[in-house]
Amino acid sequence: MKTATVAVITGDLVNSSAYSQNTIQTIIQRLTNEFQVISQETGDDVTAFTLFRGDSFQGIVEDPSQALQIALRLKALINSFSDSGEEAGNTIPVSDVRISIGIGEASYDVNAINVSNGEAFQLSGRTLDSMKTKQLKMALTTPNSNINDEFRVHMKFLDSITDRWSMASAEVVYFLLKQLKEKQIAEQLNRSQAAINHRKKAAGWEEIRLLLQRFEQVIKSEFV
Repeated sequence: MKTATVAVITGDLVNSSAYSQNTIQTIIQRLTNEFQVISQETGDDVTAFTLFRGDSFQGIVEDPSQALQIALRLKALINSFSDSGEEAGNTIPVSDVRISIGIGEASYDVNAINVSNGEAFQLSGRTLDSMKTKQLKMALTTPNSNINDEFRVHMKFLDSITDRWSMASAEVVYFLLKQLKEKQIAEQLNRSQAAINHRKKAAGWEEIRLLLQRFEQVIKSEFV
């Protein structure tokens, strides 16, 4: 077991009981693949995820300043999912997710997240349990009430932006969060760079980018 200040990301699919079994399985497989990719990308700062209860997941992010970017990347992946097997279009996402980020001290084993415990786990799990009644999609809880108050507002604005995403907008945000440039995304999706730029603006990327910068700045100054 390691003991450190970390971020714990806990999420569950919204209205998963309405999904077909094939849709659930496909989304879970996409998440599983993404967890592996993120884990490989984070290098020395370990990030590890596990699935539970069929439609839920939990992960540890040793660099808590990166937690919002990772959480938003998972949301964009799920929002861009097309159950028809076709490319993401300018339609409302068919799948969505609630994600709670808890930051604090934890005793954990990245190979056995289900037996890990501590403040970060408790904050993340309790917050997720309360999000459904509050109609929240993204939330942050830390031991610092000032940070909580600030990001309660930020996350509500983030929800208002992401609730307007089309599947195509979410897809572009996903690739932007993977650090791809517009030209690279255009090549990946076989679209013009102008079309990617339009989707980027429609997704509210500039506002999201500023929020990610603010999150990283605040969390680094307080916890890293």
